[in-house]
Amino acid sequence: MKLYISIDMEGITGLVDNTFVDSRQYNYTRGQHIMTDEANHVIGTAFDEGWKEVIVNDSHSKMNNLLIEKLHPDTQLISGDVKPFSMVQGLDASCSGAAFLGYHTRAARKGVLSHTMIFGVCNMYINDTAIGELGFNAFVAGHYGVPVLLVAGDDETAIEAEELIPGVTTAVVKKRISRTSALCLTPQKSGQLLREKTMEALANIGKVKPLIPPDNPVLSIEFANYGQAEWAHLMPGTAIEGGSPIVTYQAKNILEAYQAMLVMTELATRTAFC
Repeated sequence: MKLYISIDMEGITGLVDNTFVDSRQYNYTRGQHIMTDEANHVIGTAFDEGWKEVIVNDSHSKMNNLLIEKLHPDTQLISGDVKPFSMVQGLDASCSGAAFLGYHTRAARKGVLSHTMIFGVCNMYINDTAIGELGFNAFVAGHYGVPVLLVAGDDETAIEAEELIPGVTTAVVKKRISRTSALCLTPQKSGQLLREKTMEALANIGKVKPLIPPDNPVLSIEFANYGQAEWAHLMPGTAIEGGSPIVTYQAKNILEAYQAMLVMTELATRTAFC
């Protein structure tokens, strides 16, 4: 049994603003330690429950946030930036289940540090389904037949996960007050909760179905600014919808859609503002 973990940072307990998740800011080192501890609670529980392999993909920003020297010794860690599948690098059909830790809500929803990939994205869709990072990553897992068993983050992230994935187990480590404030569990209490919820999630493995993506999906990204849409439209195969900042791409499958999203959002970040 192999557990795949994708871990972001914005949904970790106590991390409520950019000073914790930006490597240039003064609270970032604290954020790294709390993030690594939350990962270890899930990893250790999985091994205790008899899972033979755990692979962890660092999925925040430059993707080198986890302190490898403090991780459970039997963990395999994917670290570093410029990965072909970003937040779901290493996820494939050899995995028995997936856990998304430290996750946050999509840009158009309320939630602590809510966004979708970059801060220039307002909405993202696969066909008519609105998705954020959580939904897109769950679709990739579903492509391989892998169920998402556990999602951890704030209370709004739990709602988003439960809307998308029937039967998923959620661990609420903080409750939103605003986008940059929350009622947080202490690391000790969040650790206890994560261990309990991991045991519950792994026991439900036969009851949670993979989120199967549609065939030949249409990816639509609504940007905040038309200039961002112009940059994204430089990718071959894309189209701008009328005079809107919405860029579409007809993909062969969800994997192609995912990589198209990575390219389009990366191009969009080149937009300069006065």
